[in-house]
Formats: sequence, structure tokens, C-alpha cells
Amino acid sequence: MSKSTKKFSPELRERAIRMVYEARESHPSQWSTIESVAGKIGCTPQTLSNWIRKETIKEGVAEDAAQARVKELEREVRELKRANEILKLASAFFAQAELDRHIK
Repeated sequence: MSKSTKKFSPELRERAIRMVYEARESHPSQWSTIESVAGKIGCTPQTLSNWIRKETIKEGVAEDAAQARVKELEREVRELKRANEILKLASAFFAQAELDRHIK
């Protein structure tokens, strides 16, 4: 027994997921929204539900990566500010030393 499966393009999947998010307010539950959109695009509600679940996981991973990157950049900014402060102090020290040397 062979199982017939339709291949849906990534664009259609993204559009279907967007349609579910946009139509969520006009339906009593997320599942009824999924059933409605699935009927319009020609897939099963379970398939569309799986797409939404996978997209949610991807977004969570992307958010985690973005938060890690922000923390890394904040750490770098702190280090650069500390280095700038040290350079300012050293510059002032050497400028004063240069002034003192010319006076003598």
C-alpha cells in the first residue's frame, strides 16, 4: 500500500502559517483556525499543525541565539568602555608628563 503525499512549497507553508496567525481572532480556538486554513490550502489540519509547531521551535531557537549574541555584544561593549577609560587616563597622564617636562 503506497501512501500519496503532496509536497508543499516553503512559500505556501509560510503563507499558511501566517494565515493561521491572522485568522486566530475570528475562530473560537486555534484548532478551528487550523482546520479552516487547512481546508483552504488543501492540506490536512494535522499537517498544518505540524508546520506551526516546527516554526515555533525554529523561532525559539533563533530567539535563544539572538539573546546569546546580545549578551556577547554587551560584554564586548563593557570591555571596550573599560579599555577606553584606561586609554583616557593614560593619555592624560602622559600629556601632563609632557607638559611638566617642557616647563623644566
